[in-house]
Amino acid sequence: MTPLGWVEVVVGVAIVLSTFYDLFHSVVLPRPSINRFILVRFLFRVLWRLWRWVGGRIRTPATRESWLAVFGPAGVILIFVLWAVAFLLGYALVLDGFRSQIRPPLAGIGDSLYFSATTIVPLSYGDFVPEGWAPRMTIIFESATGVGIAALVITLLFSLYAAFQEREELVVTLDALAGAPPSGLQILERAAADRGLRPELVKTFDDWRKWSAAVLESHLAYPILIYFRSSHDNEAWLNSFGAVMDAATLTYTTLDEDEMGSAKLMLTVGDHLVEDLSWYLRYARSTDPHVDREEFDEAYARLRAAGFKCRPVEQAWSDFSRFRAKYAAQLSQMAHYLAIPEAEWIGDRSYVPHADGRGGHVQRRKKTPSSVR
Repeated sequence: MTPLGWVEVVVGVAIVLSTFYDLFHSVVLPRPSINRFILVRFLFRVLWRLWRWVGGRIRTPATRESWLAVFGPAGVILIFVLWAVAFLLGYALVLDGFRSQIRPPLAGIGDSLYFSATTIVPLSYGDFVPEGWAPRMTIIFESATGVGIAALVITLLFSLYAAFQEREELVVTLDALAGAPPSGLQILERAAADRGLRPELVKTFDDWRKWSAAVLESHLAYPILIYFRSSHDNEAWLNSFGAVMDAATLTYTTLDEDEMGSAKLMLTVGDHLVEDLSWYLRYARSTDPHVDREEFDEAYARLRAAGFKCRPVEQAWSDFSRFRAKYAAQLSQMAHYLAIPEAEWIGDRSYVPHADGRGGHVQRRKKTPSSVR
């Protein structure tokens, strides 16, 4: 075998091994890994920005959401296609290095790519036959790789859609309390409007604490789920989570009620989820609660009008701004990155006075009928 042949074999083996490593850490290993999607991470994020840019120029909201919703499932297929292509190329280089041990001898890299492709599918027609032990072992490993990828595709799809359905179940049921788009303040107001709903408030915090833990595990194990959009209009999993976090923050810092314990537990697990998602998306913390004092005073007045017992307003504002600063900026950045429609206190906050980077005041936008700010 020529020196060039040995170079091809070494490069091919390196491609195959690095792809196996990436595939194992991304699909097989059921825990977060800093090295997930090594081969496709950069391309994937570039494609999302391009996809989002196109979606931003679609004027019809329903059509725009349908366009953006395609990216997540398409991304799953793209990941496996790229892995398959990497395997195909790696094995092709190895076979090309052993071309003299194959009958008839491979004429060049084109024949090697064809031989590799028909093996990994597998659809070999027998027009090339390996004679040496090295190309024979290569063919066996490549054929097994093709079968393994097909099995992993089916397994991963079932896992992804099971996690997606589990995530969306609570998002849909939250409409009854939070409205659509969801609002943390509305959760508390509706619970206060009917005394029979007060126990439901504690149950909501408990259910969403478990939801946060489940999403923490599934979305860090399989980050592609972050791009899977909710399937109903005026709903987004990030907005629903943010609304529950706001309700828990208001309950723990502003109200003097029995639900404070459940709210505190919800905040603890929810902050963990925000922190880990921010780590993956590389977002920094902020000391800004992303709610100005005027908005908080309005919420405080509405809570008192709803019949809640409230703590002194200055102490409540101090605690509220401190606790909300732990997650507000990251949620707003995620909402912008994922092109999620704005909800109350979540999303684009450029219109509030404190957000003016020049130190001046920005005129507040008028509320829309759907309460989207």
